[in-house]
Amino acid sequence: MESPGEPAHPFHGVRALDLFAGPGGLDVAAHFLGLRSLGIEWDRNACETRYAAGLPTIHADVSVMRESRFDEIPTSVDVLMGGPPCQSFSIAGSGAGRRTLNKVREFMHRLVKGDDEAEIDRDLRSFDEDPRTALVLEPLRWLLKAIETRGRDPYKVIVLEQVPSVLPLWQAYAELLRSGEGRLQGVKYEAECWMLKTEQFGVPQTRRRAVLVARRVGLGAVSPPEPTHLPFALHGRRNDAARIGVAADEPTDEPTAESTDEPPTPGTKPSWVSMADALEAASAPEDSPVDGSRFRTGDRMRFFVVSNYGSGGDPKNRGRRLSSEPAFTVTGKISRNKVYRDDAEYRRGASDRFTIPEAGVLQTFPYNFPWSGKDQAQQVGNAVPPRLGMHVLGTALRGTPPTEEELAAATTWPTVSPATVEELRALGCGDGSQCPPPSHKVVRPPRSTAP
Repeated sequence: MESPGEPAHPFHGVRALDLFAGPGGLDVAAHFLGLRSLGIEWDRNACETRYAAGLPTIHADVSVMRESRFDEIPTSVDVLMGGPPCQSFSIAGSGAGRRTLNKVREFMHRLVKGDDEAEIDRDLRSFDEDPRTALVLEPLRWLLKAIETRGRDPYKVIVLEQVPSVLPLWQAYAELLRSGEGRLQGVKYEAECWMLKTEQFGVPQTRRRAVLVARRVGLGAVSPPEPTHLPFALHGRRNDAARIGVAADEPTDEPTAESTDEPPTPGTKPSWVSMADALEAASAPEDSPVDGSRFRTGDRMRFFVVSNYGSGGDPKNRGRRLSSEPAFTVTGKISRNKVYRDDAEYRRGASDRFTIPEAGVLQTFPYNFPWSGKDQAQQVGNAVPPRLGMHVLGTALRGTPPTEEELAAATTWPTVSPATVEELRALGCGDGSQCPPPSHKVVRPPRSTAP
């Protein structure tokens, strides 16, 4: 497989555009499916990781790119993907959250209807001072821009993902994309959205994502990706703990029983991928920065992780995950998770921490992915798990899941030369004059006081 930056020009052959690209979760997935992508990312630290990984990137604000630099996007792009920031919708269960969702739906319909965009922007700012709220409209605006720009074709495939609370907006997106009304100019899509559990796709953590997939009418119906693993549930832990003679909240490497409303037929799917399995595999290559030996007792990896967050309304009630289970959702605070090999360490307070490469592995990034820049834990936590991305993109683009060979290849990232990194940085940032301020501060020499 060629390195991401090897072609004569890094933007050559790009088919997918990743809005809000972050360090590259969807781009990594696209790479292992043989699809070249271009990411737009405003955070300079995430851009540094992308450059080091050889991922074509433009360091910019997605709105600025759409409004004034749209012609820089290759005309070969026919796949639009991304996950807009979600903070504005994290309270979707409350009245305020529902009001936000309902209002954003209204703005979406106004955009498609053809209302004045400057007026829509003013109304958005008066409704919600958080600029991130408006960003959920950007994929729709990028589609409308492509439809209305001479020399461009509408995107063939659209893939969007975010936290579960955004699912109602993806449903509104799907309804609009099916309609072909107003500024869509008759362009219609087969569009569906689902809630997916990452551990059901071989990701060694529990994380739920709301996913939208849309394909131009004529390219085939849209179906959800087929889970490869069983869902994880804690219901069986107490029974298993009692069976082996320990308290239910004590660490054990014994797998917990699966418990769902509809128990699966035994043997139909494997159980989840555990933290121990993922870190053990990532420790095997000689050049791996992942060293699982510190978690090993004898010939087995054995530890438990204490959550950063309380549960049941009690901030002091911190849950545990065993090494034989998937990790908690990997967030930007992953480096704060306390890891203990046994209860004796727990009582002494002698905790360990996951390293950045280890946290990346729990997100299913390759063990040797070149995390760079600052705030690396935040980069890891913000990313889409590439393995989930491979299942979603594979289903969206070709109607089939990734092959075993593709999934096996996705554990190792290809080497990128320093020359390619510098070329990508020059293309993505240039002199910094078009990057989001104040990403590249101009340092002027002090004025001379010499006579």
